[in-house]
Amino acid sequence: MVRRPVAWVVAVVLLAEALGVAALNWFMGVVVDRQEMSLAGLDPHNMSMTAKIGAVVFGLYFALCALVALLVAIRNRAPAGLGRILLISVAVVHGLLGAVAWGLIGWSAFLFMVVVLALVVLLLMTYDRAEGAGAAAGTGGDTDGGTGGPGDAGPEPGREPEPRKDVPAAGPVIPPAPTTP
Repeated sequence: MVRRPVAWVVAVVLLAEALGVAALNWFMGVVVDRQEMSLAGLDPHNMSMTAKIGAVVFGLYFALCALVALLVAIRNRAPAGLGRILLISVAVVHGLLGAVAWGLIGWSAFLFMVVVLALVVLLLMTYDRAEGAGAAAGTGGDTDGGTGGPGDAGPEPGREPEPRKDVPAAGPVIPPAPTTP
């Protein structure tokens, strides 16, 4: 019920963050290039070029993660494979950026990073729980989908439960062998 809206919000936030991070890094590259100052003997042109390359790389990374979240929202299925890895990595990145933001920028930037981290983790966890319950309900033979309805109360009184066909029959119980003389 909350899965699709969370996926949409994560997609929008990550896309906005992609644009913001790319614009900020590009601006920093332009500022370094126009100042014509070196830092510890480094060439200012090289520093500005690496800042602009970083703008493109991180902007594309966050945009790709936003695309994964958008596909999750549209398909209403859990991310798999590379998409899942990307969402986990963006959660880790937001955790690390939150720690750095607390020390360098302040609590407001930290709060933003933690909110985005929580949204990504919520996106990953809600789909895991829903699919795990669906898989358990599919193998258990429940007719109500595992929702806790009357079919989950157990067998009726006075009636033997039917043996399950997907579980092997238990053999004789053999006590463990003693290990000390």
